[in-house]
Amino acid sequence: MSIEVHAIAVQVIEVNVMRLSHAADLPLPAYQSALAAGLDLAAAVPAGAPVEIPPGGRALIPTGIAIALPPGSEGQIRPRSGLAIRHGVTVLNAPGTIDADYRGEIQVILVNLGSEVFVIQRGMRIAQLVIAPIQHATLVQSDNLDRTERATGGFGSTGLATKIADERN
Repeated sequence: MSIEVHAIAVQVIEVNVMRLSHAADLPLPAYQSALAAGLDLAAAVPAGAPVEIPPGGRALIPTGIAIALPPGSEGQIRPRSGLAIRHGVTVLNAPGTIDADYRGEIQVILVNLGSEVFVIQRGMRIAQLVIAPIQHATLVQSDNLDRTERATGGFGSTGLATKIADERN
C-alpha cells in the first residue's frame, strides 16, 4: 500500500502495536508532519517520578509500547534533533535497532551530553522510530577484493589527496 503525499509516493506498511498498561493514557507514536520519516516516541515514566539525567549520565526510558514489525523490516531508534541541539540529549546507541522478531517493550537509552541536568517527564517526546527495510547478506570469503580509487583509506581519508595537492599548489 502507498499514499500520495505532495505527488510523492510514500510506502505504507501496517505495524501492530500493543500499548502496555503503564502507558494507557499516552498517545501512540505518530508522525508529526506529512513527510516525516520517524514516529515520535513518548516517555512512559511515572507521572510523579520524572527521570533526571545528570550531565554525562544516561538512562533507559520506557515507551510503554511493544510492536510487531513485519519480516524484512527493522525499527531504528533515532535522536530528536531539538533535544540534541537545545539540551545535548541524544540516543546513546544511535540508531538503536529493533529486530522484526522482538516483542518486548521499546525502551530508549538516552545520554545527556549537555552541561545541566535534563529531566524526562511523562509523555515527553524523547526519540523517533523509523521503520526501514533490511537486507541479509551472504558472506563469501575471498583472498582479495576488487580495487577502488579509495582502497584502504578510511576515517576521513576521502578527499585527502585532493586537499594535500591543493595545499602544495
